[in-house]
Amino acid sequence: MTESTDLGPEDRKIVTLARSVRARNSVPEGAAVRDETGRTYAAGTVALESLKLSALQTAVAMAVASGATSLEAAAVVTESGSASDADRAAVRDLGGPDTPVLLAGPDGTLRSSVTAG
Repeated sequence: MTESTDLGPEDRKIVTLARSVRARNSVPEGAAVRDETGRTYAAGTVALESLKLSALQTAVAMAVASGATSLEAAAVVTESGSASDADRAAVRDLGGPDTPVLLAGPDGTLRSSVTAG
């Protein structure tokens, strides 16, 4: 495992934002993405009767809705041991296959870093 302090400051920021959303909203996952201009978008899991989105899908949708044309990085804070294929696909659709997806535990400790590819 990698400590979140081993990350650069911008990646540490999106992990912290994702962790904060998860805790504040009491949702299973929190996520954050950073677009090509450095803007960040943070979101939690959406679990409505008519709409279900993971936190990372919601963060990507927020970036797109705000005019982002690419992503530099994405982070998800979850109990899960991996980023789902659907989450990685959402990141890949906007950021491309080489976009890093950081997976951290609820305590903010980085568990893994994979590409969206």
